[in-house]
Amino acid sequence: MDIKLFDSELKVMDVLWREGDTPAREIARVLTDELGWNVNTTYTLIKRCMKKGAIARSEPGFMCHALVSKSAVQEAETDELIQKIYDGSANKLFAALLGRKKLSEEQIEKLKQIVGDLE
Repeated sequence: MDIKLFDSELKVMDVLWREGDTPAREIARVLTDELGWNVNTTYTLIKRCMKKGAIARSEPGFMCHALVSKSAVQEAETDELIQKIYDGSANKLFAALLGRKKLSEEQIEKLKQIVGDLE
């Protein structure tokens, strides 16, 4: 994925990923309620996401549709984090995550299962 979304743009995308296709005015209402944003701020961010190819907008009602999936964005952001902060090493990221807090037995078992599925 070649689209770089900033935190504020991700807030707009989160509404679409949660709700599915949504009119621009409803996205603005949700973000006003959740974050206290001005309606014009949301409309500006929707336009930015459209220019980046992350959102398509259609009539009637300025219906917005996500063109990129949440999982694609998560994967791209994770890859960028690994490259930028962990010298391209997923092992270093994994070690850093595990070293940050105490994991429950259930969490440890889930991680073992994930690693096992990769083998």
